[in-house]
Amino acid sequence: MSLTLYSYFRSSAAYRVRIALNLKGLPYEVIPVHLVKDGGQQHQAAFQAINPAELVPALGTGQQVLNQSLAIIEYLEELQPKPALLPGNALERAQIRALALDIACDIHPLNNLRVLQYLSGTLQVSDDAKATWYHHWIQQGFDALEQRLSQSPSCGQFCFGDSPTLADCCLIPQLTNARRFNGEVSRWPTLTRIEANAMQLSAFQQAAPQQQVDAE
Repeated sequence: MSLTLYSYFRSSAAYRVRIALNLKGLPYEVIPVHLVKDGGQQHQAAFQAINPAELVPALGTGQQVLNQSLAIIEYLEELQPKPALLPGNALERAQIRALALDIACDIHPLNNLRVLQYLSGTLQVSDDAKATWYHHWIQQGFDALEQRLSQSPSCGQFCFGDSPTLADCCLIPQLTNARRFNGEVSRWPTLTRIEANAMQLSAFQQAAPQQQVDAE
């Protein structure tokens, strides 16, 4: 099967999928879609035909195009079950999904590029106010994750046990994003410990923004 990933090097959602593809050992071709150049290449007709939502990532499977990073990763989980990103019993898998959704649905959307662009462009919010918005939602979300994981008996080298899961695929890109906007990540020692463990693995290293063909 030929997999094609429409990606942007800084996109946290695309970063999640790159990690999952690498962990699964699945070969894929990257087609960069620059979210800033040319007014945002995601808005051009050619990409809109691929994903009408005008968002990355999108994954071409050779049969059709999938969107939404978590749906893509669950597709990869079924396509290539090992190593498992959703291991354990039904309750354990639900816990992994819940933490991934904490990040992908509650933290990330509020500091997504299009939200920040709307704040500064349409609403004319100052840079300082935009930074306050960003750091408020990151801090609130990560404080909750830190509390949950620091108290969880299931937390090991990674969010759940000693192997990376869907939760880690979401956590590491969000920490990278926080650092990019000068977030004080040292306040979350459990999260940064997990990040340090993850970044020892080539799957995470090769998925990092600075390693992408479109990195600036």
